[in-house]
Amino acid sequence: MNIALGTIPFGTTVDLRDTFAILDRFHEAGGTMLDTANNYPFWVEGRSGDESELAVGAWLAARGNRDEIFISTKGGARPTVPGDTTLASAEGLSAAAIAKAAEGSLRRLGTDHIDLYWSHIEDRSVPLEETLGALNELAQAGKIRSAGASNLATWRLERARNISAAHGWIPYTYLQLRHTYLRPRPLTKPAESGHTLATDETFDYLAAEPDVTLWAYNTLMYGSYTRADRPIPEIYDHPGTTRRLAVLREVADELGATPNQVVLAWLLADGVVPIVGVSTLAQLEEAIAAADLKLDPDLRTRLDTTT
Repeated sequence: MNIALGTIPFGTTVDLRDTFAILDRFHEAGGTMLDTANNYPFWVEGRSGDESELAVGAWLAARGNRDEIFISTKGGARPTVPGDTTLASAEGLSAAAIAKAAEGSLRRLGTDHIDLYWSHIEDRSVPLEETLGALNELAQAGKIRSAGASNLATWRLERARNISAAHGWIPYTYLQLRHTYLRPRPLTKPAESGHTLATDETFDYLAAEPDVTLWAYNTLMYGSYTRADRPIPEIYDHPGTTRRLAVLREVADELGATPNQVVLAWLLADGVVPIVGVSTLAQLEEAIAAADLKLDPDLRTRLDTTT
């Protein structure tokens, strides 16, 4: 199943009992990829950012299945000031910060290696060479198996990959951006600080660099496709959204699926790994079913040509 399970609420709004139940069912259904970070969910009052990794680590220890799970975690965006719920004091991507962040993640997850380690945010105060060299040191020490860039501009990704190639360092082979079926208004930014949207340029780059895999977050927009109490984010407020939603619902009705499932199937068909955050087993079952939903060429054309 080429879906990654987002773990932001695990150990907090989703208690450990329910966290274990969700993780058990995900694994039982063939899911192997878990996405976390060393700062989830720091923006909630009273949380340190340890909680998600600790919950995942507790489950791995209880089940003894570390070798069956692909762990994705991130460093760089953890606040250095206790109680800060913004990115103003983020640890950044210096060599020292990366080394410290990775050690903290390894400890909380209870593992000796991380399958995919991300630089969580951009840090233009630090030369790319320093950041990439630090990631390579982690790889050489066996602490990370692959590297990814989250919320990084395309031109910076290209520059970083060229630097790694020139030095023979581990390259960024994963990119994580915010992406869903709806298209934002041009030149708009999401309300959430730190979020970076995938663009047409992103997909042009990915087509030319097949060794880079896109992981997409906020794929279901906090439930906005199906829940009346979750309005569509303001950046998608334009006439094209009305048309795109109409086609999405038509296709969902024809397939006997939910709009969420069609969105996930559409992403999967493009080779994107959707990160799906859930807080209940019912939400998880909906996502699991999407992995088997196939969109034929005609349906994909209808979905893709609606603007």
